[in-house]
Amino acid sequence: MTSISRVFGLIRDVVIATSFGPGVGVDAFIVAFRIPNFLRRLFAEGGFSQAFVPILSEYKEQRSHEDVKALVDQTTATLSLVLFAVTIIGVLAAPALVYLFAPGFADEPAKQILAGDMLRITFPYILFISLTAMAGGILNTYQHFAIPAFTPVLLNLALISCAIWLAPQLSEPIVALAWGVLIAGVVQLIFQFPFLMRLRLFPLPGFNRDREGVSRIMKLMLPTLFAVSITQINLLVDTIIASFLTTGSISWLYFSDRLVEFPMGVFGVALATVILPSLSRQFASGSQQGYSETMDWALRMVFLIAIPAALGLTLLAEAMLTTLFQYNEFSEQDVTMSAKSLMAYSLGLPAFIFIKVLASGFFSRQDTVTPVKIGVVAMLSNIILNLALVGPLAHAGLALATSLSAFINAGLLYYFLHKRGNYSPASGWPAYLLKLGLAVAAMAALLEYFAPDISIWLDWDIFQRALNLALWVVAGAICYFISLLILGIRPNQMTAPH
Repeated sequence: MTSISRVFGLIRDVVIATSFGPGVGVDAFIVAFRIPNFLRRLFAEGGFSQAFVPILSEYKEQRSHEDVKALVDQTTATLSLVLFAVTIIGVLAAPALVYLFAPGFADEPAKQILAGDMLRITFPYILFISLTAMAGGILNTYQHFAIPAFTPVLLNLALISCAIWLAPQLSEPIVALAWGVLIAGVVQLIFQFPFLMRLRLFPLPGFNRDREGVSRIMKLMLPTLFAVSITQINLLVDTIIASFLTTGSISWLYFSDRLVEFPMGVFGVALATVILPSLSRQFASGSQQGYSETMDWALRMVFLIAIPAALGLTLLAEAMLTTLFQYNEFSEQDVTMSAKSLMAYSLGLPAFIFIKVLASGFFSRQDTVTPVKIGVVAMLSNIILNLALVGPLAHAGLALATSLSAFINAGLLYYFLHKRGNYSPASGWPAYLLKLGLAVAAMAALLEYFAPDISIWLDWDIFQRALNLALWVVAGAICYFISLLILGIRPNQMTAPH
């Protein structure tokens, strides 16, 4: 379901790129969408879910269904009240928020005004999507993963529909995307209702149901808000600095980031979502061996998928961007510039996924302080690297800084998880990594020496591009997995622990 969602997300970005192209309008929309999307990561699947799921898992394992329902009711009431206040403030302060998160727009008043107008429309999305994330957290805790994973498809369908049918009806077509975001927030929340009813956990907000449980969630949530959102904070820092660069820089970063988000969402987010309830359950039941085995399996899976995915994105960067986006308003120059930042972001793909998995190891133990301290170090590192690299590398330097700081974040998370005895690597890691390295090298050699040059891709029509891209992606994957089989890694060795 996550894969389906990401495919529709990719289609959405293709529609936006070909309909509007990098420029003033898309730069303004990205800022107007990124601000509530950033808060979504904090209040929704970021800080809130990481604090809510462990407590909910504990209630599910150790208390009655009535106690679980009381926790859900109280949490819904508290979260709704906080989010309603945040939404009102955000709508009223939209111009100030645009200035805060994209100060470079001040030199282009039309872009700044447009971004502010769209932010007023998109900001209420944070209210609806955060409640949607809470519903998804409940469903995930009860092992119903498919519905929350499918829900983002509705956002993508709303944006695609508005871009195609609503945009031509408006005097400022790009504003249609802002309305698409708001519509999607409402639809995604309503979509979850029937499934909560089946579990007999449909929230009926109440402020006197379980204050103690909500208090524990809030204590966990406050530091978690920051810890799990380091990547998003770094992206916002990138946006702030990019707003001072050439027009189109924000769009180039956005489209390249979206391609990296595809494997990260299909695999990284899905993996972290699945293991958090398992790790929380094992911690609550005192199963240290099961906890360590689950973490070990997750880290092996990250290496198995993230390394070849990162290399494939790097070697096929221009081919992918040309095939997906280089039509109508998206020029060859846009392909070249987006490819630079895509290669830089691709370098950090393994680290981005490691962060999601390793952070879950701390949150499942209800330890949110350690990831916060590590996150501060990572964020400061990103800012320093941004300032050092933006001069010589422009927007690509911002992407590279994000990747390098992600490795610092992931490395420190692993160090402390291992140092405290929470996770001990199982035997066989050196041989496993050697085999992966050889398989990745085989795939890289195939793509580097036999894939067509970018000049050929640019001459092809859409069908030739799509066919050849599919062929080379499949060829790279086949080469990689056949190499793994030859080297002795079998599918049954990668089965998740029970």
